[in-house]
Amino acid sequence: MSTVVAQSHFIFGLRTGVTNNVVFYDEQTVIFLSGNNCVRYNIDQKWQRFIPGTEKSQSMQALALSPNRRYLAVSERGEKGTITVYDLQNDQIKKRKVLSGGEIPVQEFVCMAFSPDSKYLIGQSGGPDFTLFYWMWEKQKVIATVNTGGPTHQVSFNPRDNTQICACGTGVFKLFRYAEGVLKQFSAQKLESHNFLSHDWVSEKRLIAGTDKGRLLVIESGDLWWETNVVMKPSAQDPERSEDRKKQEESAPAQLPRVTAIAAYSKGFFCSAGPGMMCLFEKMEDKDHYRKSREIRIPADPCSNDPSQAEQQEIICMCISPLEETLATSTDRGQLYSITLTSAEMGKGEEAYFEFLSDSFHSGIITGLSICIRKPLIATCSLDHSVRIWNFELNMLELYKEFQEEAYSVALHPTGLFILVGFCDKLRLMNLLIDDIRTFKEFTVRGCRECAFSYGGHLFAAVNGNVIHIYSTTTFENILNLKGHNGKVRSIMWSEDDRRLVSCGMDGAVYEWNTLTSKRESESVLKTCMYTNVTISPDAKIIFAVGTDCTLKEIQDCQIVKEVPSNDVTYTAVALSHLGRVLFIGTSAGTVRAMKYPLPIQNEWIEYQGHAAPITKMAVTFDDQFLLTVSEDNCLLIWKIIDKERHGMKRDNEICYSEEILVTKSDLEEKNQLMLELKTRVDELKMENEYQLRLRDMNYNEKLKELTEKFIQEIDSLKTKNQVLKTEKEKLELDHKALMDEVMEKHSKEQRDLESTNNQKLMLEYEKYLELQMKSQHMQEDYERQLHSSEESKTEALEELTLQYESKLQEKVRKLKECEDKSQQQKREYEEMIKIMEEDTDREILDIRVKFEKMLTEEKETNVHLKDETGIMRKKFSSLQREIDDKNMETEKLKMELQKLHGVIKSLEKDILSLKKEIQERDETIQDKEKRIYDLRKKNTELEKFKFVLDYKIKELKKQIEPRENNIKEMREQIQKMEGELEQFQRRNTQMELNIAELNLKLKATDKDRRREMQRVHDIEALVRRFKTDLHRCVSFIQEPKKLKDSIRQLYSRYIQKSDVVDIDGVDADIQKEYNRQREHLEKTVASLKKKLAKDSEIHRADKLRIMRENTFLIGEINELTRELKVLRSQDHGSDNQLGFNRKKMMQNTSKPKALTSTKSAPSSPVSRLNFDGESERIIQLQRVEIGRLRNEILIHGDTHLVQTPSTVNLPSVIS
Repeated sequence: MSTVVAQSHFIFGLRTGVTNNVVFYDEQTVIFLSGNNCVRYNIDQKWQRFIPGTEKSQSMQALALSPNRRYLAVSERGEKGTITVYDLQNDQIKKRKVLSGGEIPVQEFVCMAFSPDSKYLIGQSGGPDFTLFYWMWEKQKVIATVNTGGPTHQVSFNPRDNTQICACGTGVFKLFRYAEGVLKQFSAQKLESHNFLSHDWVSEKRLIAGTDKGRLLVIESGDLWWETNVVMKPSAQDPERSEDRKKQEESAPAQLPRVTAIAAYSKGFFCSAGPGMMCLFEKMEDKDHYRKSREIRIPADPCSNDPSQAEQQEIICMCISPLEETLATSTDRGQLYSITLTSAEMGKGEEAYFEFLSDSFHSGIITGLSICIRKPLIATCSLDHSVRIWNFELNMLELYKEFQEEAYSVALHPTGLFILVGFCDKLRLMNLLIDDIRTFKEFTVRGCRECAFSYGGHLFAAVNGNVIHIYSTTTFENILNLKGHNGKVRSIMWSEDDRRLVSCGMDGAVYEWNTLTSKRESESVLKTCMYTNVTISPDAKIIFAVGTDCTLKEIQDCQIVKEVPSNDVTYTAVALSHLGRVLFIGTSAGTVRAMKYPLPIQNEWIEYQGHAAPITKMAVTFDDQFLLTVSEDNCLLIWKIIDKERHGMKRDNEICYSEEILVTKSDLEEKNQLMLELKTRVDELKMENEYQLRLRDMNYNEKLKELTEKFIQEIDSLKTKNQVLKTEKEKLELDHKALMDEVMEKHSKEQRDLESTNNQKLMLEYEKYLELQMKSQHMQEDYERQLHSSEESKTEALEELTLQYESKLQEKVRKLKECEDKSQQQKREYEEMIKIMEEDTDREILDIRVKFEKMLTEEKETNVHLKDETGIMRKKFSSLQREIDDKNMETEKLKMELQKLHGVIKSLEKDILSLKKEIQERDETIQDKEKRIYDLRKKNTELEKFKFVLDYKIKELKKQIEPRENNIKEMREQIQKMEGELEQFQRRNTQMELNIAELNLKLKATDKDRRREMQRVHDIEALVRRFKTDLHRCVSFIQEPKKLKDSIRQLYSRYIQKSDVVDIDGVDADIQKEYNRQREHLEKTVASLKKKLAKDSEIHRADKLRIMRENTFLIGEINELTRELKVLRSQDHGSDNQLGFNRKKMMQNTSKPKALTSTKSAPSSPVSRLNFDGESERIIQLQRVEIGRLRNEILIHGDTHLVQTPSTVNLPSVIS
């Protein structure tokens, strides 16, 4: 056996097309399906642990994690569908049990679920049976089975009930209950019209289900309780993206969002809402309904050629971490996304975006794989138009870019700075920059399926069909063209010295080329095999090739030395370690086989489960530490190569990886400029932050002071309250003690009374007990006597019965002997009949033989004739085949036309659907109109019934109008009186206004005098100031008498005149007298005016109140009259239209004297009624005008008064 083994180390990729492919083990660990492995991935520490598939399993189909997060169930497809339960409690994952369908043949289990206590497991099988199994999994016992009746997508247990199960699928929604060993359906609601894709339990009685038409159904206790629709909204944050989305929606056919996944949590639930979107629904305050609070979208891919393609992914699975902190989702394109729930719940109403859980994976078949020497890089290309660069040392995605064309092959330069990619139209040589992959040279090599750099990196080979082109990496010249293959070349491999190149192709040829002379040095051709991959030993002497004949071939010196069969599995890829110790082979089943090198005599290998689809490429790193495999399941798997002692493979010279990267000058300059800008920005922000922090400190210190003062005051107040409460408490305690003493005394008295009464009752009861005891003794004696008598009677009856049955037994024995004799006679007769039948069958067989021998001779003769005819028919067949080929060409043309016609038909079908919708809408409008017509007809019949009643009422109302007219006349007289009173008020008001004007004039004159006096005072003050300054000057000459004398004379001559000296005394006295007289006069006039004002205000107040009361009364009566008039008019208008013909007859039949009397009584005739209507309207309008005028005058009058009188009466509004 081989001493070197491979161990799964890290995987990039996700299995799609399976149910529940992602689950949370704990807050940091996620379990997902990748390849044919179940992977435990730690999000923080970036490590992976693998649970490989079983030996004969083809692929894993579903996952289920128990509620206690200890057990993991994995569904696998094989010859028989199985479910394997693993124990995750320890680091070494243990296989606990393997479950199957038992006697029922099951190919696969589509979905599974654990019970709430983790003791039971349910599994749903696929078609055609669609059976639901219910296991007690620890005992591997199937408790119950039931047919769900159709394709089922999801099954689940009630979160608090082991016996209640829900299953949903296309046209299937069923609730089962386990009872008495059987699963019985108990849901009464029929929901088979919907195609359910997902569901989840929100509570013990309520679950939410999603359909393929975007409907969310809330089902409670088996009945539909609430229903809503999930509608996609364009994002408001990115208008350009929303416009692109609108264009895509217009170009593509309208599709409703599919609710493919639902995940419930404590505050509500998440659900997918079509391509690239998920909605968060939260419980409302009443906890009966849910409202959509947030939309979460998959972000656009900036590295993609079409960034909006990432937004078109559909979420197929979602799971929430145990502490409800993180949500993880998987998409139909094999991507894993996550979002923290705190960020999803914050900023409700705004859009949130997912982030990658680990890295961006391939979403198509991986067609190319390459490694380099100087860096720990892996390059892969895929049919998803992307080229990705991975780091196998850090286990992460370094770089990726998507192109417009599909990438068929890829090759990394040994330095790890350049990459060669083969597209359908060209071969491109690109630079691996720090953040981009840029093309700098294109070669006209179409559909390059294989390309490879030499070990030195100075040459590279590219395959174009059956020709191999060799180019120089420095000059980009085509140095050599290697021609010789008759079929497409499928694989090429350089030797370590770059002198030889090995190739294999579909023509069954393996060639060894000399790259210096372009000659074939060796060849091996086997036309029965189409080779798919080839490798060469380190010494370039032995070639290993694999192909479609399910064998590994060892070729040496142009001869196949050894063949290793694969046991019914096709080998697809082969790789040899650089030390030449281990040979690795990839199979079509996705497994990897490790063989010792050189190959042993016996066919021995170790097989490892890795991928779920055929392996396309394999490579071993240059330090022999890792094996790399890619597959059609979109996964890249890194294997750790170790020996049996668990040590890694070691080379003599260890490889040191370089850290250099390529950067363009423009990018460097841009980044340096950005760095400078960001540094300046950082400095500015630091300054701003420091300033804001200081301001905040100031504010917080002030607030702290205020709060401390407040709290000190509150503490003082609470202390006082506490003292008050303590005093109250002491008082209450004293009261309570007094009450307790009273209650205890009462209780003791009542207890004594009760003891005395109870003792008496006990004595009475004891006496009754003694009497009953005596009675029971008498009864026992009676029953014993009856028992003795009954036993004697039973013994007698038993003896009689035994005698009867013994006689019957004797008769039955006699009859049995007679039946045995008869059966022996019948056996003899049956044996004779069998002998006769055998003789008859022998005769018939002989007759049939003779007949068939004749038939055979006839058939032989007909066969000879038919052989001649077949020769003729073959010629006809060849001619007909040519015609068929021609017809096929015509059919292809017709198919193209059919496709075009289908497109036209689809557009027409859309038009038909729109027209049908219009027809339905019109039918609905017609039905509504018919209903209206029916309702109107009913109303007409009712109106006809009311005709007669209304006529009678009209007559009565006409009689009631006469007293109303008299009231109106009286009201007119009252209004005239009120007008006279108003005129008197106006006169008084005019007189008051004149008095006020005179007083205003007097006030103006006094203001003028006051201003003059003020001016005079100002002048005198100025004189005094001047005089003070002059005096100050004089004082300075106090020691010089002459100068002092002259200065005092100048003062006297300047400030004192002769006229002033004489007139000062007389003028001052006259002014004082006049001032006093005018002041007394003004005070008297003011006092008299105040008295008049008080009297007038009292008079006006009383008049106002009286007028207001009368107005309110009048307005009320006017409103009543207007209402009655409106009613009469409406009734008269209807009766005039409907009873016009009756009126004409009435007018003809009425006599002349009656007509004369009717003209006198105004209400009776229609003409007088019309006149009355006109007059009443005119009167009402006049009254309105008068009321408005009165209101204005009252307001004016109120403005003239200094004191405003408050009105207590509110006038009612006049009805128009």
